[in-house]
Amino acid sequence: MSFVEMQGVAKTYCSRGEPVLAVKDVSLEIVEGESVAIMGPSGSGKSTLLGMLGGLTAPSSGKLIVDGIDVYALASEQRALFRREYVGFVFQAFQLIPYLTVLENVLLPLAVSGVSATKQKRRASDVLHRVGLAAKASRLPDELSGGEQQRVAIARAVINEPPIILADEPTGNLDTATSGEVMSLFESLNREGRIVILVTHEPENLKYVYRCIRIRDGEVKEDDIL
Repeated sequence: MSFVEMQGVAKTYCSRGEPVLAVKDVSLEIVEGESVAIMGPSGSGKSTLLGMLGGLTAPSSGKLIVDGIDVYALASEQRALFRREYVGFVFQAFQLIPYLTVLENVLLPLAVSGVSATKQKRRASDVLHRVGLAAKASRLPDELSGGEQQRVAIARAVINEPPIILADEPTGNLDTATSGEVMSLFESLNREGRIVILVTHEPENLKYVYRCIRIRDGEVKEDDIL
C-alpha cells in the first residue's frame, strides 16, 4: 500500500504575465521503505515536484495523499504541523544558521515541539553521533567542511524522526568522495525504514537508491526500478 500518493498533480506559475506549466498531471505512488531519485534537465520541474511532495508548494490541481492525509486540503497551520511530523528537508546549500553551533542548529526543529530541554539535547546528541559529528557539537558551521555541514543538515532533518526525508541536490556542492559519504548516510536512513526522495543530476547517486523517476518538461517520462 502506498504511503505517498500524487493524483493528477499540476503546477502553473505566472512568468511575465504568462502562465508556465511547471509540472503536468503527475500521478505516482511511493511505498514505505522506498528510496527514490528524481532526475531531469534543468528547468524540468524536479524541485517544484519535490516542494509539492513536502507540503511546501501547493499544486494548481490534483491531490497529495500522505499516510491517508489529503495534505493540500489542510489549513496552512495544519500543513505546517504535517511538515514537522512527517517530513525532513535537506538542501544543496545546507541552510545552517551561521551564528549557531552545530548542536543548536540540530535542535532548531524541536524549538516548538514541547519536548523538554533535557530530552532535546539527548536526542540531538544521539543524531549527531549517528552522523559522526558528536565531537563537533560546539563548533560553528564555518568551522566544518562542506560534507560535515551537510551531515549537520541531515541530523537536523531527522531529529523529529519523520518518516519521509526530501533532499534537493544534497551532493551538489560536494566532491565525489564526500558525496559518497553523504549518500551512504541517506542509504542507512532508508534502511531504517524512512522514505528517502532526492532530486539529483548525478548518475553516480543512483547506486544508492531503489527507484529512479525521470522527468522532462514537467512530465514523468520514465519510472524505473534499479
